[in-house]
Amino acid sequence: MKKILAFSGSMSSASINHQLIEFMSGLIDKADVQVIRLTDFEAPLYSAEIESQEGIPDGVTKLKLEFDKADGFILSTPEFNSSIPGGLKNTMDWLSRTDGKIFQEKPVLLIAASPGGRGGSSVLNHLSSIIPFWGAKLVGPFSFPSFHQNLVDGEMNAELNASLEMHIGELIEAIE
Repeated sequence: MKKILAFSGSMSSASINHQLIEFMSGLIDKADVQVIRLTDFEAPLYSAEIESQEGIPDGVTKLKLEFDKADGFILSTPEFNSSIPGGLKNTMDWLSRTDGKIFQEKPVLLIAASPGGRGGSSVLNHLSSIIPFWGAKLVGPFSFPSFHQNLVDGEMNAELNASLEMHIGELIEAIE
């Protein structure tokens, strides 16, 4: 069975993007989904000096191994000041210092969940434009607005659920 590595770009333990990843993992039965938290893979702020003196951090090396084993990815990220969260960008900076492209030309379903009505549209636009340079075959993007109104007690708004399932199907198809 194919493997999907799913994670949030948020470093918060209460992340709605992580909650969405957890919910989505229950919708996928045609692949094994491994849900991770980037905070479990420690990475200091990237600097060339740290890299030259200490090498690639162990946490980044372990995360790279998980990326190697994956056939596809789901990345759900919050929007910080109309862009990418610093922790996510730092992790990508470190991963870019390992062998090859970060996502290794594998499919990535890109999602942004937001408590507001715009659903992270600015971060989706930004990431959609740069993630192919990181070696991602982009699937989506998918915007999940008004999180607390559209995912309540494990039940998702029917229209958003149908759209999400369509995007999941596209990811599975791109993996196969």
